[in-house]
Amino acid sequence: MKALLFTAAFFTSVSLAEAPVGTVFPEMKAESLKDKNVSLPADVKGKFTLICLSWSEDAEPDLQTWYEPAYDKFIAKTGLMDDAFDVNLYFVPMFTGAKASAAESAKKRMKTEVQADIQPHILIYKGEIDSYKDKLKMTDKKKPYIFLLDKEGKIVYATSGAYTEEKMDAIDELIE
Repeated sequence: MKALLFTAAFFTSVSLAEAPVGTVFPEMKAESLKDKNVSLPADVKGKFTLICLSWSEDAEPDLQTWYEPAYDKFIAKTGLMDDAFDVNLYFVPMFTGAKASAAESAKKRMKTEVQADIQPHILIYKGEIDSYKDKLKMTDKKKPYIFLLDKEGKIVYATSGAYTEEKMDAIDELIE
């Protein structure tokens, strides 16, 4: 048990050193596949929120590793204690620059391909990327970036790359 706590603490400290933990998540206006406008972090205050961002197709393989475990834990609540978590979950593909024009066609495609209960958890962001890259320390377009916000919209955990049990354990501990 102590080894598990040490491991989670180690990975938490490594992940926290890479990102702007302790700062408020920068304002982001996006739209769900259900055509609902969502403003982060304003619209999610009062609940912990897990945000998974990707700004390149190169990040998609690692981002896909987060879909099932995050969905099962926070939306479907299929695990033993998962019903104890009341957490917002959003996957946010970011369409920027020349690719911003592809946002609407991608959204239409996702509406037909993504099951209905997941659609409210996918937000489409269309706009500039540079301020987010700077503020959120997103340096590698081949990685997704994952942020846990507290109930006030402050970043309390940040990591990047593929899903691991250690990353989810660190998220669990912060939420508990």
